[in-house]
Amino acid sequence: MGVELFKKILKTAVEGDASDVHIKVGGPVIFRIHGDLVAVEAPIPTEEWVQEVIDGIVPAYARKYLDENRETDFSYNLPGTGRFRTNIFQERGQFAFAMRYVKTKVPAFEDLGLLETIRDIARSPRGIILVCGATGSGKSTTLAAMLEYINANFKRHIITLEDPIEFVFEDNQSVIEQREIGLDTMSFQAGLKHILRQDPDIIMVGEMRDKVSLSAAMSSADTGHLVLSTLHTNNAPQSIGRIMDFFPAEDRDQVRRQLASTLQAVICQRLVQTIDGGVTPAIEVMINTPTVRKLIEESRFEKLGAAIETGTDDGMINFNQHLFALVQEGRITQEEALAKASNPQALEMNFKGIFLSTGAILS
Repeated sequence: MGVELFKKILKTAVEGDASDVHIKVGGPVIFRIHGDLVAVEAPIPTEEWVQEVIDGIVPAYARKYLDENRETDFSYNLPGTGRFRTNIFQERGQFAFAMRYVKTKVPAFEDLGLLETIRDIARSPRGIILVCGATGSGKSTTLAAMLEYINANFKRHIITLEDPIEFVFEDNQSVIEQREIGLDTMSFQAGLKHILRQDPDIIMVGEMRDKVSLSAAMSSADTGHLVLSTLHTNNAPQSIGRIMDFFPAEDRDQVRRQLASTLQAVICQRLVQTIDGGVTPAIEVMINTPTVRKLIEESRFEKLGAAIETGTDDGMINFNQHLFALVQEGRITQEEALAKASNPQALEMNFKGIFLSTGAILS
């Protein structure tokens, strides 16, 4: 019953609208449903059962990495149920699973509750677009929706580097090649080294992890390509500081200037509970306007928040502004908005009709 029981657990998760499945030896099987962790009725995993599942589902290339490093990532496809982004790791000397259900149909902008300005950003001819947020905030889904919009409307050659592949795209107006780390190329570094020789118009890198990937992204954008990727940061201004942290101090002046010239936009999101029991993204958008470019060049990152707040005419919005709008639309409660706000005190004043000026940005 080892792998068969495992498949039944995954099928039950999908039927129950779970986004994630967590399995570890000696503990209950856990589903994440609408953000909440829920223990489900299933046999408690044993060490023997977990090992049987590993032997049955881990592909050869990932098994070698697992044996050497005690953890690995791969995509697991269960016919008739769906694909799961899978991470196997060790805790207290025993293996555990963290599996994210990846919906095979790429959702449309409207279905995700994304802002119209993100569609505008997806039409950018070149530059770097970053989608940011914490783990589980929907970054990959937003990125997929942007790529599918491009695929449906523009003739582009798109190459992705993913670890592992999540959404599977079918060529529409665009030609898309998806490369999985470990299966199609040995590493992000190796894939990025050769990617410009593959004649891409658009490059999607699953995650910006280090200075190698950032440097490659900036070089690609410098030569007229559009580069899309994700970062684990909590807000748009913080993303710029995080990028700088990838580089040694002596390189940061040059990196800052290059980033200021190649950045197109930063989209950051947090999932919030809706009144009807679902979830929707609260979104912050920073566009690389002349003001933002100047602030980045001059390393005045602390002023970027004010630039976003006052940049609504340019398509920018911060978390507080979007949360306020979601409450006004009757989609989320004030309590949920305040819980997810970057500045709860200011948002509470907004609900009382008080809106304070951010002051001069460039003073």
